[in-house]
Amino acid sequence: MAKQLDTEQISLFDKVYADYKEFVNPPLARFMKVAGAPVEDHAQGCRVFDSNGKSYLDFCGGYGVFTLGHSHPKVVAAVKKQLDRMSLSTRVFFNEQMGSLARELAAIAPGDLQITFFSNSGTEAVEAALKMARLSTKRVHIVSTHNAYHGKTMGSLTATGRDIFKDSFKPLVPEFEHVKFGDLDALDRALPGAAAFIVEPIQCEGGVILPPDGYLRGVRELCDKHNALFIADEVQTGLGRTGYLWGVDHEGVVPDIITVAKGLSGGVVPIGATIARPDVWMQAFGKSPLVHTSTFGGNPLACTAGLAALGVLKEERLVERARTMGVYLLEKARALQARMPDVIAEVRGRGLVVGVELTSEGYAGVIIPECLKLGMTAAYTLNEQRVIRLEPPLIVTEAEIDEGMAIFAQGTAKAKEKLGVLNGR
Repeated sequence: MAKQLDTEQISLFDKVYADYKEFVNPPLARFMKVAGAPVEDHAQGCRVFDSNGKSYLDFCGGYGVFTLGHSHPKVVAAVKKQLDRMSLSTRVFFNEQMGSLARELAAIAPGDLQITFFSNSGTEAVEAALKMARLSTKRVHIVSTHNAYHGKTMGSLTATGRDIFKDSFKPLVPEFEHVKFGDLDALDRALPGAAAFIVEPIQCEGGVILPPDGYLRGVRELCDKHNALFIADEVQTGLGRTGYLWGVDHEGVVPDIITVAKGLSGGVVPIGATIARPDVWMQAFGKSPLVHTSTFGGNPLACTAGLAALGVLKEERLVERARTMGVYLLEKARALQARMPDVIAEVRGRGLVVGVELTSEGYAGVIIPECLKLGMTAAYTLNEQRVIRLEPPLIVTEAEIDEGMAIFAQGTAKAKEKLGVLNGR
């Protein structure tokens, strides 16, 4: 039995660290302690406050969750009101909030995408899309891309394009194939007989990798040519993050299925959604509507949050704001690159997802903790630890970008001072 702690004799940090170390994730607890992670207490707007009252500018943004910032008052108020009425669905009655959110998503989805399956996370949204594709086409082969990130449940993990996350869980789901992101010739060779191609409009976890111009249009044409479905994984790029409502809007293409999560509730209640064209959905589930379900998916609290968040996104013109602030953030990051080319190799992005690629991943181990010490959160991308993402809420101001980039500049200078000039990997 684990030793019980006398909570009156230790600090809050020591208590929480001990809980993590003994009951949550021991190696992660040690890593977070070394990195200087505090205990979070509350958050508002673009700032998070730790248990000692220190403020942190949030440029990690929950990896794309906090599109509206933390605890947007309109979303929180709507959820509180719904909580007094009903929190979870009976699953045997009609759910007004789920129907309303599905209607709103149909109104803003590209083209004729119309029917939504609700879940609780991005990986669940992807699982639903993969199952829908196989059922709809009566085919099994799925094509994805190298360096992709689609989640960590079994189907989503198989579609993910990084072996470090996959090798320990093999054998994975059969009939998956990966091609180079941005390579239409490779996709053309892989698609014959395939059920679907799943792709991110930008590989955010892959290092904020943008595809060549015209790539998504080419994907649409090749999927049509081979009668395969085009699944756009918009879990991180959707709902304004890239300066467009959907990442695919940059090229004006309409996929057959879109997955969305992260920012859908404005960072208040977990929710995922898989939106499909009516014919695709009916071919998959028309005869068996209960073949794929979710007990908690589409619950009234999550859908209420989603409705309120979509309202704020429109009312505050946050899609347009993300495009404008994204240009400003890119300018600031590229100016820093020009001053410190020994540490920063490249800056790239679209809207408010910006990747700062370092000349060596060793620098990230100094920059991220130093930024945290100075009052800003940042994180590397999951598939590429040499790339630090800057992903603030869409409500971020120029003044907050200036503040954040000043801190990032100090962290970069500290890394060079401490490590010198490193020779790549």
